[in-house]
Amino acid sequence: MDFIVLHGGLSKREELQKHVEKYAELAFEEPTALDAVVKAVVFMEDDPLYNAGTGSNIRVDGSIQMDAAVMVPGDFGAVINIENVKNPVLVALDVMKKSPHMILAGDGAIEFARKLGHAPHNPITAAAVEKRKRTLERLRSGELPEYYNPSFFKEFLGDTVGAVAYINGEFAAAVSTGGTSLTLRGRVGDSPIPGSGIYCGDKGAVVATGIGEEIMRRTLAYRIYSQIGDRPLEEICREEIERFGDIPVGVIAVSENEAAAVSNMIMPHHIVRR
Repeated sequence: MDFIVLHGGLSKREELQKHVEKYAELAFEEPTALDAVVKAVVFMEDDPLYNAGTGSNIRVDGSIQMDAAVMVPGDFGAVINIENVKNPVLVALDVMKKSPHMILAGDGAIEFARKLGHAPHNPITAAAVEKRKRTLERLRSGELPEYYNPSFFKEFLGDTVGAVAYINGEFAAAVSTGGTSLTLRGRVGDSPIPGSGIYCGDKGAVVATGIGEEIMRRTLAYRIYSQIGDRPLEEICREEIERFGDIPVGVIAVSENEAAAVSNMIMPHHIVRR
């Protein structure tokens, strides 16, 4: 059986669920797992409702820095803190396919994107501007909860996006994020870090969302991947999520025979099987 699973981050917004369902169905029309996950993430990067590509969060300093990654068994590509591109996941794909490297960051990632034809694009939306304004007002007033505690992230988590697929005997995973609105310039989360926010190998694919620092500390994606085949996939995912307690986190995963989506908050997601 073939699968594709999408998530739209941790969010209570009902419209995200409808969009995730539509994008999953459309992406599943692609002939390969890699094509499908990349197409799914591009859909969500182009949708300003999500915190990825257009619609990304604005950092404290007023900039937007985005991360994205793609992974297949034996290969990986990522961009970190890239700016002024429409689809970071497509640049990450080019890093994997058209460069000798696996990760490019900052100015180097931007220069690479331009040389490969990715046009300049301003991802800032009116909603992101207003969100930053509210964040700064609360920061100045001292009303914000302690950074990285659960109550903080229930308000400031972004609707990051991810996809995993198993199609025609092949696995693939892709992620993209615009970070959170109250972060310093240069901060990197879990999404572009293999083994943390994304992992794909010969027996499955896993993508995570939530508090990046906590996901990285636990190398969540690889922990789940390493257990695939030991017991039911959903059970593996649920046990790993429970280790986080009330720290917001979610995962999607596929193996040859199963697909799963588990979180400890509301996580818009959709599983398609055939």
